[in-house]
Formats: sequence, structure tokens, C-alpha cells
Amino acid sequence: MAKEELLEMNGTVNEVLPDSRYLVTLENGHNIVAYTAGKMRKHHIRIIAGDKVSLELSPYDLSKGRITFRHIEGRAPMAPRGNR
Repeated sequence: MAKEELLEMNGTVNEVLPDSRYLVTLENGHNIVAYTAGKMRKHHIRIIAGDKVSLELSPYDLSKGRITFRHIEGRAPMAPRGNR
């Protein structure tokens, strides 16, 4: 059986919860509980209330998500790097 595709969504962090979890409101108005992805934790990327974030949701449980990117105001997302 093939692995199911993750759903990509954007949202805004409303509240920082204990244990590295966040209450996030999606663009469609739904509220979910999200946690930071491992690479964000590894590189000590801080997320505070009011930040715009990108999330991945499993099609099996749409009430939980993983934050994969924090959008910074005034800065466009970086283009992918080519092989050097």
C-alpha cells in the first residue's frame, strides 16, 4: 500500500502551548494543534504567537499538524539551491 500524501496548509499561530505545541488557525478558519518539525527544533527556530506558518496535515487526522516553515514578514521564501 502506498504512503498517503500529506496536505499542505498555511495558518497563523494563536497560542503557544506547553511541550512545543501550538494552537494554529488555518486559512479556512479551522483550529488545530501543531508541533514543530524535527529540523526546526534542531536549528532552534523559535515560533511565537502571531507568526505565519506552513503546516503538513495527515489525511487521517485533520486535527493535528506539523509546522514545517515559519514565514518572515517582508522576506520572500528562498529559492531551492542547485547542485554545486
